[in-house]
Amino acid sequence: MSESLPEFRFYPDPVSDGTLERATAVCGACERARGWIATSLLYAADVPEDARFCPWCIADGSAAARFNEIEAGAAPALAAIVERRTPGFVTWQDWAWVVHCGEPAVYLGQPRAGEFRQYPDACDDLRAQTSVHDWPPGQVEELIDALDPEASVTGYLFRCDVCGAHLARWDAD
Repeated sequence: MSESLPEFRFYPDPVSDGTLERATAVCGACERARGWIATSLLYAADVPEDARFCPWCIADGSAAARFNEIEAGAAPALAAIVERRTPGFVTWQDWAWVVHCGEPAVYLGQPRAGEFRQYPDACDDLRAQTSVHDWPPGQVEELIDALDPEASVTGYLFRCDVCGAHLARWDAD
């Protein structure tokens, strides 16, 4: 019987998008092949670039460096959970984990094209972020409809556990 995967408070389903995958690889922290490995990178000077870690070592902090950057404003203890005990997901650009109402937001994944429209508050968040770009009318709406993990522009959906707001970030290759 295999052991259950650990739970990640701010990333409830890291298997669905391939951040955790079945593998025979040996963990760089516990040196065991436990059947699962994180595909996310670890940011640390003393960790080899090709090092991979099992979900258990990420969850208990023994992988020990930084998997994620986080926006300012979260309580230090919660920020540390995201930075050091939550697997990162693949992005093209470096950006920080979303913080809202003083807490890290829960990462919900990368909706497919058009699915962001199910989250009007996330669309409003994208509109606010892109307002600084002086885009022509309609271009932001085209962006929202084009967001797709299989495309050259994708969106990341988050939820604030304090107020329930949906938030978004976007990324392009």
